[in-house]
Amino acid sequence: MEKLSSAAVVPQLLRNIIIAVVVFADESLLQISGNSKLLEKLRVFLVTCFLFFIRSLPSVVSFANPNSSKKKKKKKMLVISDCEESGIGRAIWQLLSAMNEIPVSSRKYQVVRSLAERLIDENQGENSIALFDLNRRVLNASFRTTLSRLEAAVERNSNRRDISEPVRRGLNRVVRAAVRAVGDGFIGWGGEETADQTAETSEKLAAELLWLAEKMAVYGFVDEAVEKWASASNLAWLALSSEPRLQCSLVQISALLFKEAKDIKEGKEEEAEEANLKEIKKKMLISWIPLLCRASNGADKPVLRSAERADLEKVLEKMISELNEEEQERVLSLWLHHYTHCSSSDWPDLNGSYVRWCHSSRQLLLLRHSSHISP
Repeated sequence: MEKLSSAAVVPQLLRNIIIAVVVFADESLLQISGNSKLLEKLRVFLVTCFLFFIRSLPSVVSFANPNSSKKKKKKKMLVISDCEESGIGRAIWQLLSAMNEIPVSSRKYQVVRSLAERLIDENQGENSIALFDLNRRVLNASFRTTLSRLEAAVERNSNRRDISEPVRRGLNRVVRAAVRAVGDGFIGWGGEETADQTAETSEKLAAELLWLAEKMAVYGFVDEAVEKWASASNLAWLALSSEPRLQCSLVQISALLFKEAKDIKEGKEEEAEEANLKEIKKKMLISWIPLLCRASNGADKPVLRSAERADLEKVLEKMISELNEEEQERVLSLWLHHYTHCSSSDWPDLNGSYVRWCHSSRQLLLLRHSSHISP
């Protein structure tokens, strides 16, 4: 996970300081206003100005820090350059980008998605190395972009929940009425979407990410998706407190990519590649096992069928067995913590892996002890 730059930290610090000052000022004005209508109107005016400033602050910071937008534009151009060497590549990339943008409720959404799928499938049906490589590059680029947008949407929604509740608790009835009059969108960090809209966006992007991962798995180039998913530790952490419907999609993506990761080792002959693959698997286990423990039941029913759950447990056990003893302890300790603290689920059941690790650790201790006392 990338560290936050100073440009990203500054607006968050400003936001938190301003919120604290406004809540304190509101309480002070409340105590001295009494029955004065003038002071009451002044309070409402100040809060309205505060909400307007909170909404406009991100754009002000962006203007003051043009390098941020330049970096985003440069990154976007690099992604596009992966796909622009041919008309068919540009067409598929444009369709996949539009799919990210169009609301799923629009009648045009399914048209765009179906057309993108048709072009991708036709490329694959040509049995051409050039078209196979084109599909790989376009889908990899789309997976990276969609994953980045999903993490940003989930983080925005998390920030809105964190900010909105303290602010609403700190302001009294009159000021809350002013907040509603101005609009709840002002409370959100960024102000473009409400919390409900951001949650819907997150669920939509997660569904599209699952669709992309399934395509990549079918066509045999899922390696990069596995690597990106293993590195998405921030998203995995945010997912623990996300909406159940979003968690369902993330569990399904994890289940698919765990199974694909198990089989990637075939064909990996170089030692460096094998070591890198083991690191990816370890990161994937550490990032996503907590969500599997806490979200496996979904909103109202299990996310996966019984057979799928049993198969995934075997996959997890196999991946854990490939780690060294210290890494196994780290993964299994993490599993035990979340497994025992989630009352609504008893999956994944990795007791077998835990017992085998304990047995191996015991034998290793005995071996070390005997080597110390032998003549």
